[in-house]
Amino acid sequence: MGPMQDASPAASPTLRARAWVLGERIEVRHFERHDTLAHGPLTLRVGDHGCAVLFRFGAVVFIDVDAPNEASLVSELAPFVSGRFDEPETDAAEIVIDPERGDGMHPSGAIALGQASIGRLQVVGDVLAKSAVLAHYEERVGSVFDRIETLARNLGRGLSPARGREILRELGSVLMIQARTVGRVEVTEKSEITWEQPELDRLYEHLAAEYELRDRDRALTRKLDLVSRTAETYLNLLYNRRSIRVEWYIVILILVEIVLIVYDILAVR
Repeated sequence: MGPMQDASPAASPTLRARAWVLGERIEVRHFERHDTLAHGPLTLRVGDHGCAVLFRFGAVVFIDVDAPNEASLVSELAPFVSGRFDEPETDAAEIVIDPERGDGMHPSGAIALGQASIGRLQVVGDVLAKSAVLAHYEERVGSVFDRIETLARNLGRGLSPARGREILRELGSVLMIQARTVGRVEVTEKSEITWEQPELDRLYEHLAAEYELRDRDRALTRKLDLVSRTAETYLNLLYNRRSIRVEWYIVILILVEIVLIVYDILAVR
């Protein structure tokens, strides 16, 4: 990792931050260039005053960047995004630079920073990116949860289980979401920058609590577990039903064979 730099990307006391979740992964190594402000996470200068914080798990956070420059970098990132989403998830926040108040939350609801150092902006970017990723998967899991709830309701009414292929598709969606949120995003893990600058740890913890990252991650995990258990139960019922059906086919074939044997015996007599 390269050395960190502390610098203010804007003279304005209020900065606008906007997170984009573009896809499943961004190959950020292609963007290590002359306008790099810092690494871990990779932070680029954008425009005259702004910066962009890039994350491998498919998100980019713009801070004090106007719309044209945002669109330009998003377009530049497109070829290096794996599993691009048709409708990128976005999240926005305001950052108030207030040396007297220090780091935390402003009474207006904005994020308050004692100074606009690159390290602090990286921490804000990390939390905002994870919040946006959680929002994306919360929506996806919500739709899967609704479908699984319908299956569970049908099960409670004694209706026949749905087709196995449909259940497998739902179970596959759940497993993919679990792999992405746990293996790539690591929502509950602290920002990389806090390892190098422990003084930023308090800011990260404060913002993580404000955006309820851990609570939302636990809620998402509980829903995923419930969906997974329901789908597995349905599959077991479906396979047991098929096994019973096969057993009945075997019994019927045996009975038919016995009838034919008896018929042959009677015919000989």
